[in-house]
Amino acid sequence: MKKILLLILFLVPALAIYAQDVIYKKNNQTINCKITEIGLIEVKYVIPEKYKDVVMTIAKDDILKIVYESGEVQTFVNEMYDKNSYADNKLNAIKFHPFSPLYGCLTFSYERSVKAGQSYEGTLGIIGLGWDITEQSPAGAYAKFGYKFIKNPDFYLRGMRYAHLLKGTYFKPELALKFVGYNSYSGTYQNTISAAFLMNFGKQWVFDNQFAVDFGVAIGYGLSSDEDGSSAFWGFAVAPYTGFSGSSYFKLAYLF
Repeated sequence: MKKILLLILFLVPALAIYAQDVIYKKNNQTINCKITEIGLIEVKYVIPEKYKDVVMTIAKDDILKIVYESGEVQTFVNEMYDKNSYADNKLNAIKFHPFSPLYGCLTFSYERSVKAGQSYEGTLGIIGLGWDITEQSPAGAYAKFGYKFIKNPDFYLRGMRYAHLLKGTYFKPELALKFVGYNSYSGTYQNTISAAFLMNFGKQWVFDNQFAVDFGVAIGYGLSSDEDGSSAFWGFAVAPYTGFSGSSYFKLAYLF
């Protein structure tokens, strides 16, 4: 009987220590403790067997996860990248290129935010719907698809986040493809195919979570069946012989 009592006396403290909350830090350290409070930027806890009356704190940004005494697991996401921080943001944008008709085409884009700091964007241009200032009667289409990386701050302060998921300076790798037919200056009708890989550098402003303005330039490398470079006037340019490709754009957007 005495042996059983002694065993219980040894096991009870051991079980009490084992049945605690455990904080797993991002540096692979663990803290056996009792969680007392979870705030917006920090977690408070006590270590009963060491500092019974001392409340300690740890930044949520330093925590990988918490495993509670009950077995429940809670993870934390940096507020800047937590989708809940942007619950009121509109994630989609329809864009119109207001100056595109001046260059013989009508162009629209669609952008959707994937997560904080990243979105994808597609562009479609109908060549021939606009002013034919070259008098070459062009007809065709071009399309672009890119993935946008919005710049994050050079340094991070606790509580910092994007002003809007679609707002900011960005870098966007993009693939472009164009089919167009037109009357060449030599008097023959010419069909051309052009393709390019473009690197876009731009900035997008968002106003009242409803409208946006997007401006940027693109440079890259491309291939084209156009020998004299006439088709470079529509959508995006591919220079003959060198393969240098580029474009610039200005877009007005409606968010939804």
